Amino acid sequence: MKILDRFIIKSFIGPFIMVLLIVVFILMMQFLWLYIDELVGKGLSFGVILEFLGWGGATMLPLALPLATLLASMMTLGTMGENNELLAIKAAGISLQRVLVPLTCVSLLISIGAFFAANDLTPVAYNKIFTLRDDIGKKKDEIKIPVGVFYDGVEGYTLRIDGRDDKSGMMYGVMVYNHSGSRGNVSLTIADSGSMKMSPQKDYLIFNLYNGISYDETNTKKYRDTTYQLQQIDFTSQELVIPLENYTFTKSSEGKYSDQVKAMDLKGLSQDRDSIGTHFDSTVVNQHTRLMAHSSLKYLKQLDTAFNKKALPYLQYDSLKVGQWRSLAEERDALQGALSRVNEHISLFTSFSRETYSDVYLLRRIDIEILKKYSQALACLVLFFIGAPLGAIIRKGGLGTPAIISILFFVLYWVVDISSTKLQNDGAINALLGAFMSTFVLAPIGAFITWKAINDSSILDMDAFKIRFKRFKNKITGRLRKVKIVYMGTPEFAVQPLDELRKTGYRISAVVTVADKASGRGLKINESAVKKYAVEHKIPVLQPLSLKDPEFITELEKIKADIFIVVAFRMLPEAIWKMPRLGTVNLHASLLPQYRGAAPINWAIINGEKVTGVTTFMIDKEIDTGKVILQEQIKIQPDDNAGTMHDKLKDVGSKLLIRTIDAMVEGKLEMRRQDMLMSEGETLKPAPKLTKELCRIDFRHTNGKNAVNLIRGLSPYPGAYFEICKNAVAGTETRDGTVKTVTIKVFNAEFVSASDEAYSTYVSGDKRGGDMVSDGKHYLGVTVADGIVLLKDIQMSGKKRMDTEAFLLGFREPESYSIV
Repeated sequence: MKILDRFIIKSFIGPFIMVLLIVVFILMMQFLWLYIDELVGKGLSFGVILEFLGWGGATMLPLALPLATLLASMMTLGTMGENNELLAIKAAGISLQRVLVPLTCVSLLISIGAFFAANDLTPVAYNKIFTLRDDIGKKKDEIKIPVGVFYDGVEGYTLRIDGRDDKSGMMYGVMVYNHSGSRGNVSLTIADSGSMKMSPQKDYLIFNLYNGISYDETNTKKYRDTTYQLQQIDFTSQELVIPLENYTFTKSSEGKYSDQVKAMDLKGLSQDRDSIGTHFDSTVVNQHTRLMAHSSLKYLKQLDTAFNKKALPYLQYDSLKVGQWRSLAEERDALQGALSRVNEHISLFTSFSRETYSDVYLLRRIDIEILKKYSQALACLVLFFIGAPLGAIIRKGGLGTPAIISILFFVLYWVVDISSTKLQNDGAINALLGAFMSTFVLAPIGAFITWKAINDSSILDMDAFKIRFKRFKNKITGRLRKVKIVYMGTPEFAVQPLDELRKTGYRISAVVTVADKASGRGLKINESAVKKYAVEHKIPVLQPLSLKDPEFITELEKIKADIFIVVAFRMLPEAIWKMPRLGTVNLHASLLPQYRGAAPINWAIINGEKVTGVTTFMIDKEIDTGKVILQEQIKIQPDDNAGTMHDKLKDVGSKLLIRTIDAMVEGKLEMRRQDMLMSEGETLKPAPKLTKELCRIDFRHTNGKNAVNLIRGLSPYPGAYFEICKNAVAGTETRDGTVKTVTIKVFNAEFVSASDEAYSTYVSGDKRGGDMVSDGKHYLGVTVADGIVLLKDIQMSGKKRMDTEAFLLGFREPESYSIV
């Protein structure tokens, strides 16, 4: 062996052993975490736990060796490249192929060792693990009586203590219920104090009890004497012995699970395959005999190849129709008879499949287990030819970059391996493909990387990649700009989706919004939020007074739009929504079919929903009834109101709309009828337009939860309100014209139930629903049937919006007011 070979091998062995130990340790921790519930509380000795982890680590070797080979080879070549040692070797005229020769030999030895580990060590480890798990499972948990709780961990007894001295172990307030006999729970021992210990063999639990009483009831009745006899014994000291079972850890025989597939070597697997295969073959022969003798198979000569010298042609049913059937009834009977025989055969073949299922499944598992002993060994060699050349290319050593890259490749190997194994166990692929799928996937990658490393070329040409990406981006952008979109919307909710469309690259040919209106004392012209955005970004704006205006419809037709998008706009006439080539899509702020209508955000909160969302759907004749394209849910938090949900749904809806338009442009649209989205027995909840009467809070006839939900659902706009007046007759529903009323809007409130301890802080004495309660400084509330609604953020008519404390500074004697 040359000096260079020894240097390379020494550089590899150190990182390989280090990485192998680290990987085995990590996998052992994962193994421990997997079975931690089975070990905790059993009182197992350190030796037993160490043995369990040791055999668990042994089962991980077939997984740890390929990863250690991959990472160590990458670290070795990466370190040599980082320290310019690889460059010096190449400058001396030694090629990378020659550098890889000693490492290839070592990797080959590791592969051979991995094969013997998988064949000789791993089966023994699985046998030990299965046996230890069974023994540990039989052992009962340690006895530790909690304080103040009835403990039934001892079979036939219930124990309870009031206290424990952790230093001395003395227990106080001891109660022992003995219901181990057939008479039931008729024996009780109560002691002032006591101690507990277990016998050395853990077959008895010994209580030393002090200053107590034992009660024992006969619990028997006779025909004439139905009385019970109670025996009471006072004692100053008493020893109570309770027999125990399965509290000692006992090892079973080691061959208990030796017949499991993972616990067998190649010889055992081959023998099992022969015996199971023989049984399977005999079952198939028996099934064939039963099939040939089945009553539904009448023409046996059709299956006799000696009788039929050549293959029979397929039966043409149409040829039987002419002149074969004398009547439709005769043809019907013949077809029904044929169908009945086919069903009999289907049932027969199904029963045959069930008879052979266990044999077939075991044969699949044995086949994959035999081949995986070879494939796992081969994986070490394949991953070496990924790690070593990759290290030479990236020229980075240590556990940084090599670890990240190697883990990515190993995850690919692991995912492909477990997926192919599952497919093979299910019978989807054969055993050879199932065992070597990961090799087939990684071998070309290793060959490509090795070829790149030998030729001193990078794996990815970033400049060329950037050029291709720009070309692809320009191509997509050009395609998007060819799609003409007309956007229809009015309020702020509709602005962000329009902005997202424009930033994504879609061409907005025109915006349709409501006509400008004069409002306010100065009759100032107000423009919609969508129009302001469109004007700012130089998008043509259409503002028809009527959507049925012929001139407006003509202007839309001239645009020749591919898609109409409607967000928070009016109902469209059929002549308009049918106009675009790809259709008219609507973004709605609810999970349709629930909350169809003008105010879905408000009504979802008013009704106390926990979840809402956004929906994109195709517009049809009715309001919000078209086929659903996409939906996305969002949770309604307890502190959300209509304003916060408006903003959240606006963000989610904008992204959902982009996904919807992308699908429409790419022709990948999938739609579902709204009735398909409803569960059985679900009731539709509408979302009608909000009226002033709906905004009124009726504290006298509602509960606190509904009142708060109404306030949240109408905050900040239009706002829930109630009216008050001074010196009004409490409890009346009419209003005297001479009494001046004041309107109070509520934007935030909190409900305190009458069952809460805090309720007495705000309410004293009997109060009926609708009474105002306040301390004049810090809180203001209104009583309801089940508690009090505390008003946190309010606004009196003609005043500014403010918090409660600021409001009370100018609102004197609030309890002298009554709700109208």
